[in-house]
Amino acid sequence: MDLTPWDIEEKKFRKCFRGLDEHEVKAFLSQISAQLAELISENKKLKTELREKETIIKEYKERENLLRNTLVSAQQSAEQIRANAEKEAQIIIAEAELEAERILNKTQHRLAQIHEDIIELKRQRTQLEVRLRSTIESHLKMLDLEKKESIESDDLEEKIKFLRQP
Repeated sequence: MDLTPWDIEEKKFRKCFRGLDEHEVKAFLSQISAQLAELISENKKLKTELREKETIIKEYKERENLLRNTLVSAQQSAEQIRANAEKEAQIIIAEAELEAERILNKTQHRLAQIHEDIIELKRQRTQLEVRLRSTIESHLKMLDLEKKESIESDDLEEKIKFLRQP
């Protein structure tokens, strides 16, 4: 059983002949009672402080756990975002490569078409040159013939003039 300051003050001793000085015992017990009361009060105060500190520590541990969980969640979110960004980047790269290949194929097809057009235009130019030469030669022949006929006609007129002279 715990002793209280009241228990100490109210403690009764048997009296014996030549026993202890009752005033001295009471004074000592009073002193012990006061010190015990102080110790009990301080003990209560310390227990209260301890409970408060334990409550604060518990709150800090809860905050620490919350922060740890938040940090883990943030790390997982960051990792998920990074993984998603990487996947999206790979998709964009794949799409860009396909688009580049499509553009390259289209360009090569267009280049082949232009090359064919150039060949066709060269062929048409050669054909046109041949026709033009032929036409020019034909016209030159006609001009030569015309000139010859004109000369012959002039000669004929001179002969006629000569013959008509009196």
